Amino acid sequence: MKQVFDTDTTLFQTLSNYPALTSELSGGVYLRQRPDNSEAEDIVINTITLTQEFAPQLGTSNVNIYVKDITVTHDGKSSKMPNVTRLRTLSGIVMEALRGAYVAGLAMRIESQSVIDEPAISQHFVNIRIRWNIH
Repeated sequence: MKQVFDTDTTLFQTLSNYPALTSELSGGVYLRQRPDNSEAEDIVINTITLTQEFAPQLGTSNVNIYVKDITVTHDGKSSKMPNVTRLRTLSGIVMEALRGAYVAGLAMRIESQSVIDEPAISQHFVNIRIRWNIH
C-alpha cells in the first residue's frame, strides 16, 4: 500500500525534474509548505487523502502554484491584481509535466483547476487537483 508520502514524492520528482518548469520557475518545488515570507514563484505539493484498506487505492493531491500579484493603476488608483500571464504560463507547464508522467501502477489525472486569492501576502495561486487510482 502506498502512503501520502509516496504520492507526494511522485509529484515532487515529476515536477522538480521537469526542465521546462525548473528553468521557468523563479522559486522552488516544495512538499507541504513553502518557505516563510516567500515572494518567489513557488509550487507546493500535498496529498489530502489516500485510502489505505483496499485496492485500488484512491486519493487526492494538490499542486499549488504561487505567483506574486502585480500592481495595476487605473484612473490614478493603484490596486493589486493576479499576474494572470505568469499563472497561466506556469500552470500550463505543470499540467504538461503531469500529463506526460508515467509511473507503473499509478494512474493520476488532473481533476480540476482553480485560482485562489491570498490577499494577506498579495499573491494568488493556481490549485491543480490530482486524482489518484493506485493498483
